[in-house]
Amino acid sequence: MRPSAVSHSAMPTGKAYIGWWGSMGGPAQKGIYTYTQSSYQQRAFAGALHGYLFWGYKRLAAQAPYFVIPFAAGYGTYVWAKNKAEFLASKAGHAHGDHHH
Repeated sequence: MRPSAVSHSAMPTGKAYIGWWGSMGGPAQKGIYTYTQSSYQQRAFAGALHGYLFWGYKRLAAQAPYFVIPFAAGYGTYVWAKNKAEFLASKAGHAHGDHHH
């Protein structure tokens, strides 16, 4: 029976090892490009409110039939059932005799 192989971490060793995350102490890396933008040029939310007022309204209006109609049907059913239950629980409802148990 052969003994199992020694498990090593995936970190490179020898000349390829530059250092653990946050403590790079090895040779300078070559071929890495970093692009930055001036803080005066960065406007993350430029036009966000304007875009929402126009395009957001357009998107919401386009989707309205898909949520307004089911909501109205559900709310109408709720109001009808609530009024019917209140009527059947009242004195007039008992006198009407419309109970089906």
